[in-house]
Amino acid sequence: MTDINITIQNADNSTTSLQAPTNIGLSLMEFLKACEYDILATCGGMALCATCHVEVIKGFENLSEITDDEYAILDTLPNITPTSRLACQLQLSEKLNNIALKIIGDEL
Repeated sequence: MTDINITIQNADNSTTSLQAPTNIGLSLMEFLKACEYDILATCGGMALCATCHVEVIKGFENLSEITDDEYAILDTLPNITPTSRLACQLQLSEKLNNIALKIIGDEL
């Protein structure tokens, strides 16, 4: 499989379905920026700023385990959820197929 399906819950609660390539080494953050979603990614994907914060609505159990560095950044946020992740730390792969998420970014 080279493409996966990703569903984005937009701010108005509508959803957008996207097909993402898994064979070119992109992170979820890089893919969402390429799709012109409003993700600042101020630190460039180094897990330092949390401006690519997403809430995983469906498929959280399929993701790789959160690293200590990622958790340390997420833990500083006032709007963290039990299924929060940094999009820069999620590589596009078959594990993300059919994932649904909401972009939280730097909203406070």
